[in-house]
Amino acid sequence: MNWTQLLKAEIEVTYSTTAKLIDKVDPDGLDWKPATGSNWMTVGQLLMHLTNSCGAGCKGFVTGDWGMPEGMKVEDLPPEEMLPPAEKLPAIGSVAEAKEMVAQDKALALQMVDQAGELNLAIKQMAAPWAPEEKYPLGRHLLQMVRHLNLHKAQLFYYLKLQGKPVNTVDLWG
Repeated sequence: MNWTQLLKAEIEVTYSTTAKLIDKVDPDGLDWKPATGSNWMTVGQLLMHLTNSCGAGCKGFVTGDWGMPEGMKVEDLPPEEMLPPAEKLPAIGSVAEAKEMVAQDKALALQMVDQAGELNLAIKQMAAPWAPEEKYPLGRHLLQMVRHLNLHKAQLFYYLKLQGKPVNTVDLWG
């Protein structure tokens, strides 16, 4: 299996299970968050984060476009803006909007894998803007973006579990 096949397979299964979990979200429960602890996203914020956890990052690595305003670079952001506290994160307006945006992010992730091409995925060495000293093959960076989505998908799974929703291991892994 090559990078292209691996990434596309991981993208397909991760987005598929993510969409199924989003289907289980109560449309009236977007403000819910765990009652104990601190710095938790609400369900609405988590859904918003799921909509750009993978494809947008893949685009940044493949094209250099991280969605920053003109003349600004990701690496120029102060730490509190690069990783803001949960209360400063945007929230999605509805479950339907989240599903649509996750589907768009999936299409973008798949497009970026194709645009990168197998040779670049395998041999192009680069660093993430937030870790400029660590260079890895482009394929590994894109796989990390899929893993990023996968981790937040698991967070949604546990949010649903904490709310008493009927979820199990099959819901988490597809």
